[in-house]
Amino acid sequence: MFQGYLKVVDRCPVCREELHHHRADDGPAYLTILIVGHLLAPLIHVGFTRFRPEPLVMATVFTVLAVAMSLYLLPRLKGLVVGIQWSRRMHGFGKAH
Repeated sequence: MFQGYLKVVDRCPVCREELHHHRADDGPAYLTILIVGHLLAPLIHVGFTRFRPEPLVMATVFTVLAVAMSLYLLPRLKGLVVGIQWSRRMHGFGKAH
């Protein structure tokens, strides 16, 4: 479905469905921030209250976790948004060819 990290191909190589008219826009980024924030906030709280690490160590560990989770989730959530648009026949997916 992707050509590169986030670029959606114009047409599916298997079923020939046109994908160029999707409108994912900021949805995947918003969902990524929402999920990563909701997962890391309790971890930050527990890590700070139980272990009392040095602030620089804690900031470094959670920054690496946030970046890694974001890089992992972003293309998957973009595929999810495009898939939802396709299933609901939104933004030109429902046109008769």
